[in-house]
Amino acid sequence: MRGLRLEGVANRPEESGDQASTGQGRLKLDEPYDAPEGTEVDLAVVDDGDDLDDNERARLHAAIARGHDEAQRGEVVPADQVLAKLRRG
Repeated sequence: MRGLRLEGVANRPEESGDQASTGQGRLKLDEPYDAPEGTEVDLAVVDDGDDLDDNERARLHAAIARGHDEAQRGEVVPADQVLAKLRRG
């Protein structure tokens, strides 16, 4: 499920982290919000993760660990070389 979090609420920085959900094209706060009329808020999309099963997640973590080990051994390709190859197609 994706939701929205109020990140930096103007005039209420100490209370950032309030949550809201969407419904019928509108934001609905999960708790009362008593900010003055016209208060601007910053919203951030919150993603609850992915749909990997346990086996897929284990494979992902193993691939990340292999990549980390390769980098520790210096088995890397400089970013400028990777980008140049991608640009060439």
